[in-house]
Amino acid sequence: TILPKRSDKLKFERDTGVNRRIGYLVAFFVLLAVEICIGLWVRDAFVRPYVGDMLVTVLLCCLSRVVFPKLSPAVPVFLLAAAVEGAQWLELGKLLGLNGTVFGIILGATFDWLDLLCYGVGCLLFAAADRMINKPWLG
Repeated sequence: TILPKRSDKLKFERDTGVNRRIGYLVAFFVLLAVEICIGLWVRDAFVRPYVGDMLVTVLLCCLSRVVFPKLSPAVPVFLLAAAVEGAQWLELGKLLGLNGTVFGIILGATFDWLDLLCYGVGCLLFAAADRMINKPWLG
């Protein structure tokens, strides 16, 4: 017959899933490098505060796809980012004595409503790209 055996179809689906996870892992490391470069060398009023915030949610979505390939990560990542921003609003870093520590740097110190907008835009961009990438083009 011309039709592939069921085991061949399962192997293709399994291989494609692994390849997608590798692709998301590569995207994660590329975005991590971009974020580090932005953090170290960019001192402007647009890329660092807005593009960086947008890219960090895309980076987290890519990592989520590697670890949890079946999970649609845009909403959970946005909720995590919003929770971190809420912690900044409550000044939890200062209250817990985290200023100057690695956790304090990760948490951040300054609340900004525009950060939430950037996180939302990053998650929406990821969701749109993820949908296009994972669309079953082959039927």
